[in-house]
Amino acid sequence: MSAAKAAQPLHRVLVVDDDADIVEMLEYNLNKEGYEVRTATDGRKAIEIARTYLPELVLLDIMMPHLDGIETGRQLRDIAELRQTYILYLTARSEEYSEVAAFDVGADDYITKPIKPRALMSRINALFRREAQKADPGEQITIADLLINRKNYSVSQNDKSIILPKKEFELLFFLAQHPNKVCSREELLQKIWGADIYVLERTVDVHIRKLREKIGDTHIRTLKGVGYMFTDQPEVG
Repeated sequence: MSAAKAAQPLHRVLVVDDDADIVEMLEYNLNKEGYEVRTATDGRKAIEIARTYLPELVLLDIMMPHLDGIETGRQLRDIAELRQTYILYLTARSEEYSEVAAFDVGADDYITKPIKPRALMSRINALFRREAQKADPGEQITIADLLINRKNYSVSQNDKSIILPKKEFELLFFLAQHPNKVCSREELLQKIWGADIYVLERTVDVHIRKLREKIGDTHIRTLKGVGYMFTDQPEVG
């Protein structure tokens, strides 16, 4: 089993938490699963490391000195090379507003402490497994004024490049794959976040709002009480 794991390419993980015991526990379990790990004890150091390390996954606490996890997540998402990096919050904050704030800055998942190491490793493994299954170099969609390329996670609108974090891109790609079809929030949560990850339905609304800010508000229509629909004939205001 360990030989099989060793043969697989390592994923780079950055662990950010000001609790040394949690950092040590996470680093140990991630190394055991075959991941390459770097650590930081505050947000500023995390951003400094991330610029050169370019992690594929960041495990991020919220309550930290110098720079809290929400602002750290926001600044990580502003780094172009990290726009496809997964960000998972591991935090003692269980309030809904903290969870919404995390997803608002581009979180992929939100897990409340205490951390269950085996369950967390299973969740992380599933995350990368789904990523591998979705990879298809030939997938490209041209619809209305958008060119969406899944090979390099790029989006352009009227020849202008648009940078989207991973979950926003996946949400846009899925909707564009099914033009003029109404998708419920529940369906979008299962298709984009996965059935094994629990997030608030409001998370979908947050990501739709952020997409509209970037591609305009004419492509994705809201059907109140039902869901969202990507239209291939956007209304011209």
